[in-house]
Amino acid sequence: MNITTFGFIFVGICLNAVAQLLLKAGTNAVGAIHLTAENWFATGIKLATQLPIIGGLTCYVISVGVWIIGLSRVDVTIAYPLLSLGYIINAVGAWYFLGEVVSAQRLLAIGVIIVGVILLTRS
Repeated sequence: MNITTFGFIFVGICLNAVAQLLLKAGTNAVGAIHLTAENWFATGIKLATQLPIIGGLTCYVISVGVWIIGLSRVDVTIAYPLLSLGYIINAVGAWYFLGEVVSAQRLLAIGVIIVGVILLTRS
């Protein structure tokens, strides 16, 4: 895989991770969602008007386009496992931007993922 192809794959992964963080930020602003027959429409409108959720969905759309370009250049057996880099990006982003706790066990799991990604990209 050359650097350009990796760039497309990595940008797609980053956009996907940012989308997750923005969606979480949007749901944090709304609070826990409990849908009922009476509130589903109002809840949907409330979610649909949250700027972080709109931004997250926009990131998803762009990430799909970038991902398609990357997939056109590399085997899916290499590209798809690279999505696990999103776990790392999300863990760091959730800790830094959302104040979530990243325990030692989670850090160890992320380390295992990093080793796997390195092994994969060298194959």
